[in-house]
Amino acid sequence: MAERRLAASAITKRKGAPFPVVTAYDTPFAGFAETAGIDVLLVGDSLGNNVLGHPGTTPVDLIDMERHGAAVVRGTHRAHVIVDMPFGAYEASNEHAVHSAVRLIKHTGGSSVKLEGGLSSAPRIAAIVGARIPVCGHIGVLPQTAGLTSGFGMKRRREALMEDARALEAAGAFAIVLEMVDRDVAAEITAALSIPTIGIGSGPMCDAQVLVLHDVLGMYANPPSFVRRFADLATVATDGLRAYAEAVRGQEFPPRD
Repeated sequence: MAERRLAASAITKRKGAPFPVVTAYDTPFAGFAETAGIDVLLVGDSLGNNVLGHPGTTPVDLIDMERHGAAVVRGTHRAHVIVDMPFGAYEASNEHAVHSAVRLIKHTGGSSVKLEGGLSSAPRIAAIVGARIPVCGHIGVLPQTAGLTSGFGMKRRREALMEDARALEAAGAFAIVLEMVDRDVAAEITAALSIPTIGIGSGPMCDAQVLVLHDVLGMYANPPSFVRRFADLATVATDGLRAYAEAVRGQEFPPRD
């Protein structure tokens, strides 16, 4: 019998107990994360700039999220897999949002979905939750539209952010990502909510922390200022590939005897 995945309700119960979250986009790295003890994985639409070579997340579509979400699910057994709803998948109407969420869950086997936005996104969250699909909210910097609207700078408007957070909680979100929210404001929001906050660049007082896999493993130069690298996979991979290339050129691989 297959091992049961961590449910959204179990994540909500972790309120007040710090836990790690990391993005994952494919089968092997999802497996590595789960083996390392990380049991909440986010299939972020950040796959656009980290995996697909786009300048940002806006070009990512539902098919991309279906493909990568399913790969992450196949690489894990117990982890709760949150799948991002990409730009254009939920903005038009509640009906469109529910349709997109159902499609993502059906085609990926994921555990929940995540969508961006504060007060204006609360009706979308309520509709998806009404369709019995757990939803993680996301306020602060909203990467899908930041380049078109408020930009990527730190968010400090306490009253507006608190209103956003409370609206998403009331709509039924089981957790909320706080991206680039002033650390003092993030601490106030975390204390005010009964559901976990998942911080990224929002200080140490959030209930959980999430980072992009490629930033954690040091796969790209110039990560965001709030990132801490825990490995230097770029050097390890480059050195390994260089050794392979030299072995082929030097006729050392494959062996001749």
